[in-house]
Amino acid sequence: MKFTAATAAAVLAGSAEAFWRMECRGRSGLARIDPLVNPGVAAAHAHTIFGSSGFTSTSGTDELLAGDCTSCAVTEDKSAYWTPPMYFKNAATGEYTLVDQVGGMLSYYFLNYAPGETKITAFPHGMEMIAGDTNQRNFTAGENEPTTQAGLRQKALGFNCLNYAIAAEGSLYRHFMPDKAYLDANCADGIRAELMFPSCWNGEDVTSSNKMDHVAYPSSVMDGTCPEGFPTRLPGLFYETIWNTAAFIGIDGEFVFSNGDPTGYGYHGDFIMGWEEDFLQSAVDTCTNTSGRIQDCALFTLQDDTTSAQCLIKKTGALTSVLAAEDLVGPIASLPGGVKLTPGPGYVVKGAVASSASSTVVVPTLSHSAGSTVASSATAAIGGVFNEANAVVADVKVESSVAAPSTTAKPTLSLAANQKVSSTSYLTQGGSVVEVIVIEELTTVIDEPQTKTVTAAGRKRAHRHGRRHN
Repeated sequence: MKFTAATAAAVLAGSAEAFWRMECRGRSGLARIDPLVNPGVAAAHAHTIFGSSGFTSTSGTDELLAGDCTSCAVTEDKSAYWTPPMYFKNAATGEYTLVDQVGGMLSYYFLNYAPGETKITAFPHGMEMIAGDTNQRNFTAGENEPTTQAGLRQKALGFNCLNYAIAAEGSLYRHFMPDKAYLDANCADGIRAELMFPSCWNGEDVTSSNKMDHVAYPSSVMDGTCPEGFPTRLPGLFYETIWNTAAFIGIDGEFVFSNGDPTGYGYHGDFIMGWEEDFLQSAVDTCTNTSGRIQDCALFTLQDDTTSAQCLIKKTGALTSVLAAEDLVGPIASLPGGVKLTPGPGYVVKGAVASSASSTVVVPTLSHSAGSTVASSATAAIGGVFNEANAVVADVKVESSVAAPSTTAKPTLSLAANQKVSSTSYLTQGGSVVEVIVIEELTTVIDEPQTKTVTAAGRKRAHRHGRRHN
């Protein structure tokens, strides 16, 4: 039969899965606050927080929705997204300094169906969950064998070595934090921490005692079939955060997360639903573009980066006086909360003796390998979208803001009839943010009696937005 370009386009479109990437340019808080693990008291370790200004040590969905702003780009999204921040421990002084986040964070919403599925259910009101295990310090899940939920949780972490001069590594390619020597030699543009949340739900409980047991990972972490007892498919939530480890190239020391983890195996993240449930369901049902752009969803109300950056968590509550004097930026003598280094390789047990010295754990070696970024679809490869410098945090509750950079109008992209956008990503070159668009060109080659469709290699076009950082 003749396989035309139109047929090929239809096949590709059918295989693509919808998603959108929630851009959270502004950090709403940096504090030892965690309403899921340490409600009402100071958290054990510091967190970098994005989303609703209603975030407190006791907040849930109702409190987040009552917040008067969000640090994310879609004003209807008042969810809370938070992870442990990264610190650099200087070998000469023993002091810790907060590593700058580059461009805030991304939270992807994947709408991935398994064969036979026809429905993705929005997060229910009150939904909260944790991905990752703060006490994990080694990798025990076999890479090429069926695994348990605990094993899938370990595979849901990624540390992407960023070097924009070469092809990107695949998302979730490396499940541990590279050591300082490797980062200095190979990761010229920093490291991107990646975290996938479970997307299968038991259909009944919006939480559980450990914030994990009411949800489960599908068979392939990001997609696949849901396990028995978890019949409801949720949007697949995926966090990306870029840390500017390159700023410390040539300085002796090591990187460690605020929970005392220098290995990366204990990286984790938290989420509390902050959408109006019916609105989110409408977005899930209708915002099914494969571009990933929030601009392509007509339901969303967007705000600019400057407005997002001005949204901060409130200086109220019982913990204000306790946390106000904390220096979370550094240089500081110890990690916030007095957290000690726990390099493993054993599982961290509460109350066990921890180390105050630099870690000596042996880090695995995994060299660079180009691969697919986070999208499961061949037609919508995704990568780190933000590579812009972020505002430096002034203290635990108030962050400094920067003037909005000048921006030129985005040029119009014209596509031929046989072309389509395959993927978009962003990088920083010479102080400008450059959007890289990979265009897929479908060409029909006729060789009777058979006709084949050949997909040409993607070609990159760069659009400079003229966004400067002085």
